[in-house]
Amino acid sequence: MTTTGTPALAFNDVTCRFAARDGGEAYTAVANATLMVQAGEFVSVVGPTGCGKSTLLNVAAGLLAPSSGTVEVFGERLVAERGVNRRAGYMFQADALMPWRRGIDNVVAGLEFRGVPREAARRQGEDWLRRVGLAGFGDRYPHQMSGGMRKRLALAQTLILSPDILLMDEPFSALDVQTRQLMENELLALWAESRKSVLFITHDLEEAIALSDRVVVLSAGPATRPIGDFKVELPRPRDVSEIRMTPGFNELHREIWNAMKEEVLKAYARQKAA
Repeated sequence: MTTTGTPALAFNDVTCRFAARDGGEAYTAVANATLMVQAGEFVSVVGPTGCGKSTLLNVAAGLLAPSSGTVEVFGERLVAERGVNRRAGYMFQADALMPWRRGIDNVVAGLEFRGVPREAARRQGEDWLRRVGLAGFGDRYPHQMSGGMRKRLALAQTLILSPDILLMDEPFSALDVQTRQLMENELLALWAESRKSVLFITHDLEEAIALSDRVVVLSAGPATRPIGDFKVELPRPRDVSEIRMTPGFNELHREIWNAMKEEVLKAYARQKAA
């Protein structure tokens, strides 16, 4: 993985503050955060609960304007007021599926919104259903699918638009362990085909290491910021269950956890005192 050239995504000294409802002191969720994701790089962000991970993702998506600092997408400044980041696809923690539409219709919705003719959109949709292991399930509605199947559907819905950057907010956290590992391997296989840039938010340090080229650690909130940046030099392709049993994985896990532990304890103490 090269780290030269213009980054796909760059947070430059980003701060995000939110006004208090009662008129009191503003809450600073993120403070002076600088973070870069190179073209084709898979970066995971980990940190204590409530530290502002999703805030950074919303800023990257153009859904939230930073209070100060800038975000650049392939060298061009992202201005939230002008609209969302059109070079990014966003996969949410909760399924962003339309329950009244069949699987194939959910997958092709973005193409239809872009004005792609229906038949052309359906051909692409059927291809993506096959690629995520849902061939033959396009006529089912989301409520007729398992949790893992809905995640596959959401992944196809996002990737069919061929985003240059993939923003993922704990997309597999609600799945059981076995289904989660299957989805993680599915994601890695699809990512290897196109090498899109990925910013992946997770609470699971093992998941972060197994998937990523780099793992970024955030401090406890408020005023979170990156406090550690760890390169994952484990061989690819990877099987997420097998890679967890290697000495290199365990050594890196200890190193990153040592950087995280104090911040997790700080966050826990604040939650108890609240």
